[in-house]
Amino acid sequence: MKVLFVSAVLVLADQVSKRIVVNTMSLYESIPVIENFLHFTYITNDGMAFGINFPFGYYIFTAVSILLTIFLLWYLWSLKDHSIIPRLGLALIIAGAFGNLIDRIFLGEVIDFLDFMIGDFRWYVFNFADSYVTIGMIMVLIDNIFFEKKREQISA
Repeated sequence: MKVLFVSAVLVLADQVSKRIVVNTMSLYESIPVIENFLHFTYITNDGMAFGINFPFGYYIFTAVSILLTIFLLWYLWSLKDHSIIPRLGLALIIAGAFGNLIDRIFLGEVIDFLDFMIGDFRWYVFNFADSYVTIGMIMVLIDNIFFEKKREQISA
């Protein structure tokens, strides 16, 4: 499955970016890239998405992440004859899940550093892996909403 090569390259890019941040910045340091729009802000997240946390969350979320990644790999395999959009979307989701899972397993927390803001509005600090999951989900949704029915009509 060639799309898994895409996943591997994206995981590598995610991990390299996080290592650069860890090796060149201090925790909670913020470096403006584009003033009042994009900063590199080094934080860690030992909870789930958006910093959500609960007792035993690390163990539960790590186990669920492993199981979901296995499921996504199986689902990607089941779509091996589908168009590229859902397969590439799943490859991005797998890359994001795996990138953050590596952090959780080896560091006990996820490294985040992309900090976007517009005026007083500031989004949650995130990383490339989070972006991959978001973009992959959008691709899968677009495929399901706009293209799946057309494929069903053609094959019927």
